[in-house]
Amino acid sequence: MTTTAARPDRRLVIVVRADPVICGHSGEARNLAEAALHRGFDEVRIVTWPVDRLQQAGLPLKPLDGVLPYSDGIVVERPAPVGDYKVPDGRWLAGLTGRLVELFTDGVPTVALSLYLSPHATAVADAVQVARRTGLPVDVITVAEAVGSDVTNVVRACVEEDRFGAAAHVLAHYLSHDVCLAVSRYTRDLIISESEAIDAKHGTRFADQFRERVEISYPAIDVGDYLARDEDATDAALAARGLTRGGYVLFLSRLAHAKGVDDLIEGFVRSGAPAAGQRLVVAGNGPQADELAALAQASGHGDLITFLHDVPDDEKGHLMAGCTAFVLPSKPRPEFVETFGIALVEKMLSGGGPVITTDTGGIGEAVGDTATIVPVSDPDAIAAALDDVLAMSEEDRAAAADRAREYALQFDRAVVLDKILDHVAALAPTPALTA
Repeated sequence: MTTTAARPDRRLVIVVRADPVICGHSGEARNLAEAALHRGFDEVRIVTWPVDRLQQAGLPLKPLDGVLPYSDGIVVERPAPVGDYKVPDGRWLAGLTGRLVELFTDGVPTVALSLYLSPHATAVADAVQVARRTGLPVDVITVAEAVGSDVTNVVRACVEEDRFGAAAHVLAHYLSHDVCLAVSRYTRDLIISESEAIDAKHGTRFADQFRERVEISYPAIDVGDYLARDEDATDAALAARGLTRGGYVLFLSRLAHAKGVDDLIEGFVRSGAPAAGQRLVVAGNGPQADELAALAQASGHGDLITFLHDVPDDEKGHLMAGCTAFVLPSKPRPEFVETFGIALVEKMLSGGGPVITTDTGGIGEAVGDTATIVPVSDPDAIAAALDDVLAMSEEDRAAAADRAREYALQFDRAVVLDKILDHVAALAPTPALTA
């Protein structure tokens, strides 16, 4: 005798580049999914890409065995591509969109959230349009969250290359969602400014619509996980890496040009940190990994610079808590601008030494007045900031850590999700979506 699973009363669907991708918004999706279970959703589905496709795309990925499991009630779906080699592109997007159509037409009241406009918001918009044309019951509210690379990597490039149609495609699909969000005020302003350029040239009116409709939704972070960190576990994790508390400077993010790791390596070498017995730990992976390893070896202090490409999710907080300083010297690049700085907030929640960063993009919104800000592409300023940290008393370090943690509490995943659901509640066609 077969049994049929109970039909959910309320569902959240998140479309995102999910684990194992090294990306703050991959973690944000996990956090929103977990928070949704505590807010009455009895089913959460993360719809994402097959792992082999992520590998082929060259995205920086975590070790597969280092990805933490999701809670019961969260289902990760990786739809297979549609068609064969005769379809040169779009096969995976067709699979993803098709699966969304199926989810949107089964009668379950659904909130559909896309992180990244291109291509996820496009897939959701297409799926809703198709679902409504089937004549089947559709009870869906759509939410699109724009991140900075949506603009810098897609819309801005279209503006610079005068590709009006491609830009209009992304922006119109964004506006077709019921709720339009941006991951920071910087991102919202960037969307408006690029839309103004399109409007001025082509006579469209995107910018006014974005001014009226786009709200700020900061990334959702699992605050409790960092606050509940076990100190003995931290000591054990550091010992396993050959590290000691207060004995290393830490970078933890993607290894890409925009993250400024080259400036950090030069700044570390020029500072008093090597003479003080400090190491530099560069944790992460990405397209610049080999280049940065070569730069470290050529620096004269290669023996003091360690690269960790295999850091699992549950080790990040321990590495952050034990560092002398956490340095993310991000710099604006044509392909990427730091639109918030999720890793910075995770560090602030973890404790440990001060944050040293730049006032790039939305970083100021992430750190407030709790970090040391250095100019972009300035290794000497990084060196001076590291020397200042080394001169701090233990009391001053502890006070700085407490102040940073207090600021970071506002980004708790439950708080962020509740604000998103407030927007949904204003539009929900059925009580199930606001329960």
